[in-house]
Amino acid sequence: MDTFIDPGKTVLVTGAGGQLGKALQKSAAQYPAYHFLFETKENFPIDNFAVVKKYFSRHRIDYCINCAAYTAVDTAETDSEKAFSINGDAVGNLAKVCKDHQALLIHISTDYVFDGTATQPYKEEDAIAPVNMYGASKLKGEELALNSNQLSVIIRTSWLYSSENKNFVKTMLRLMSERESVNVVSDQYGCPTYAPDLAAVIMKIIEKENEAPGSDYGIFNYCNTGITTWYDFAEAIKEIVKSECKIIPVPTTSFPTPAKRPGYSVLDTSKIQQLLGVTIPFWKDSLKKMFNEI
Repeated sequence: MDTFIDPGKTVLVTGAGGQLGKALQKSAAQYPAYHFLFETKENFPIDNFAVVKKYFSRHRIDYCINCAAYTAVDTAETDSEKAFSINGDAVGNLAKVCKDHQALLIHISTDYVFDGTATQPYKEEDAIAPVNMYGASKLKGEELALNSNQLSVIIRTSWLYSSENKNFVKTMLRLMSERESVNVVSDQYGCPTYAPDLAAVIMKIIEKENEAPGSDYGIFNYCNTGITTWYDFAEAIKEIVKSECKIIPVPTTSFPTPAKRPGYSVLDTSKIQQLLGVTIPFWKDSLKKMFNEI
């Protein structure tokens, strides 16, 4: 008699070439109960609805983690049509396909849906008012996803970094090795998010959903704990690598950019902590962890 082997639930990760996608790939071996499909934007362009529908018809998908996004914040000001296509319309279409195939969509959004005028951490239900096209396009994606499929999970995150791809940490390391001093904005407040920490929380959501379906839909905030500025973030990097480079604090007005940035985008993460019963690491601890793993 043949032995039936349960292949387990299938997790599709879109945007697998990005920081979060790569973090999920690195951690996949820790979750042997799941079968993972990692697709890059080249193989799985989420803004091509025909490709998306065909892919879902050929694979049995139980969970879809959408890491795919248009992330060029400044370019989005003049390339808004493409930003809204990828971050907005495509997410709504992905949610529809997930609903048709009874798959849970976990979509990654951003702190940039807020205007940055708050004086205390933003809760999920606080007023949304993006100050740039990137934030507006991501908000559109949230709205279309939930309108198309209420059984979706939206995770807003901020200041994502890892040892992979381009990010603030990698940029600072390069500049510190090339220059005697670096100017860094000191009046924008937020909190870094270490991509592997976010990846672990996403998998906790999937495991919880697997055990108790219907317990975790809606919008959640996730970032590491603590509040900092880009300047203090740079100082922390400098301290860890023992660089001699001088970090000079400057106001946002010294760095004019096409897209306006929110001055304060700290996220309140109490909702996701209560849902999952997790303790989120302090941002400096996760930063040190990244360098230890390198």
